[in-house]
Amino acid sequence: MNDAAVARVRSFNRLVTERVGALNDEYLARDRSLGQCRLLWEIGVDGRDVRELRARLGLDSGYVSRLLRTLERAGLVEVVAREDDRRVRAARLTPAGRVEVQLLDRRSDELAHSFLQPLGEHGQARLVQAMGEVERLLTATLVRVEVVDPERPEAQACVRAYFDELARRFDAGFDPGRSISADAEELRLPAGAFLLATLRGAPVGCGALKLHGDEPAELKRMWVADETRGLGLGRRLLSELEHVAAANGAPAVRLETNRSLREAIALYRSSGYREVAAFNDEPYAHHWFEKQV
Repeated sequence: MNDAAVARVRSFNRLVTERVGALNDEYLARDRSLGQCRLLWEIGVDGRDVRELRARLGLDSGYVSRLLRTLERAGLVEVVAREDDRRVRAARLTPAGRVEVQLLDRRSDELAHSFLQPLGEHGQARLVQAMGEVERLLTATLVRVEVVDPERPEAQACVRAYFDELARRFDAGFDPGRSISADAEELRLPAGAFLLATLRGAPVGCGALKLHGDEPAELKRMWVADETRGLGLGRRLLSELEHVAAANGAPAVRLETNRSLREAIALYRSSGYREVAAFNDEPYAHHWFEKQV
């Protein structure tokens, strides 16, 4: 990263905030700010838990509470205890709030049209393609990766999704009871580590290690949700797991994988892993890899 790159990002940010109208107190010619409008969109027709709103928008609880109170006073939102769990507060649009969101949608469409109309067909295609790429890259920066307890509910949700995917993709299905173990106690420091990736508070990927002192570490449970593939998350998880392995004294990382997981095999090879002779008797494995760290 260099100063020119930082300056380019700042210039881009200034242009975008100006062009989308974020500098105006009355966004889209309504008597409310962009923050209030965005909260209405996030609540949506089905409503949303307040804690989920905070996670999705990356805002602190105090600021979200102030925005919600303003929208409540305007008669657009109501905040109530959820029927199935009275400890959880949920925000819902009122009838007036639903009408307001429909109006905001129309005006937002008009704003988007104003971006595209002056450019002509070729320019429109270039802008839409560039926006898609920027959106993917910026979304990747929102993903948080951290070491967590493998029995945390979000971690377990990822492991279940991982098992389900293997069962679909392996020729003979997948039974975790037949595979080499990677139980929770094996994935807690100092025996191991479990990395969880979240996007706006939702679990979207995981990876784990079994550590063996000064022997090679074993890579386990590498999984990325379909909706976040293409963001480079698999490579990021792999890199962070390698750092954890090295920090805990492992000279190398080893893994085994099934021939059906072609994307994973390509990732390992492009990340510097070399194929080696089988070093365990994993019944679902067709390839064994190792990388010095």
